[in-house]
Amino acid sequence: MASFGWKRKIGEKVSKATSRQFEAEAADDKGVGDDDESDWVHATKRRKEILLEDCVKKSKELKDEGASLAENRRYREAIHKWDEALQLTPEDATLYEMKSQVLMSLHEMFPAVHAAEMAVQRNPRSWDAWQTLGRAQLGLGEIALAIRSFQVSLHIFPMNPEVWKEDLSWARKLHEQQKATKTEAVQALAKEKELAQESIPDYDFESDEIVAVCAAIAEKEKALSAAKTVVIVSASGAVETVTEKENCPTTPDETLFIKAR
Repeated sequence: MASFGWKRKIGEKVSKATSRQFEAEAADDKGVGDDDESDWVHATKRRKEILLEDCVKKSKELKDEGASLAENRRYREAIHKWDEALQLTPEDATLYEMKSQVLMSLHEMFPAVHAAEMAVQRNPRSWDAWQTLGRAQLGLGEIALAIRSFQVSLHIFPMNPEVWKEDLSWARKLHEQQKATKTEAVQALAKEKELAQESIPDYDFESDEIVAVCAAIAEKEKALSAAKTVVIVSASGAVETVTEKENCPTTPDETLFIKAR
C-alpha cells in the first residue's frame, strides 16, 4: 500500500526573509503616503492663508479708495467701493461704520441705522461705531435709543469730549423737549375731554319770560300778515305807497295807476 504524507500549507513555503522584506516595503509605502497627505494639508492651508492675505490687501485698497471718494462728496461711489470691500472682508466693522456715516449724509436714515448696527455687532468694543449708531438713531427720532448708544460709547471711551459735550448733551436736550411736548399734548387732550363731557344747560322752556316773548313774536307776525304795503306808480310817474287792509283793500282806478310790488 502506498503511504500518504502530511500536506503542507501553501504559505508555509514562503521564507522568513521574504516575509520580512515585504513588511519593510509596506512600512516604507505607508510612510510615504503619510508624508504626501501631510504635504497636501499644509499646501491647502497655505493657499488659504495667501488667499486671505490677498483679500485683506484688496479690501484695504477699496476702503481707502472709498474714503477718498467720500471726502470729495462722491458718496454713492464710496458706498460702491465699500460694498466690494465687504465682499472680501465681511467682518470688518470699520467698513460698516463708514458706510453708515455716508448714508446719513445722504439722509437715508434707515440704511444708516442698519449699517451702524452691523458695525456694532462685529465689534462691540468700538466706541466710534456706537457713536455713529447713536447719531443714526437720533436722525430717526429714536432719542431714547440714541442716548443709550452714546452712553455705551462713553463707557468704552470715557475721555471722548465730542460724545459727552455734543452728542449726549444734545440728545438729552431733545429728550426733555419731547417729554414737555408730550405732557402738553396730554393736558390739552384732557382739557378737551372735560369740555366735551360738560352737560348742556337745562333751559326752562315753560318759564313766564319765554312764554311772554313767544306771544309778542306771534302778535307781531300776525300784524304783519294782516297789513300789506303796495307801491302805486301813476301814469304820470308819481309814486305812492298805500297800506292795504286784509278785509278792505284799497284799489285805485286801474286806468290811472299801475300797481308794482
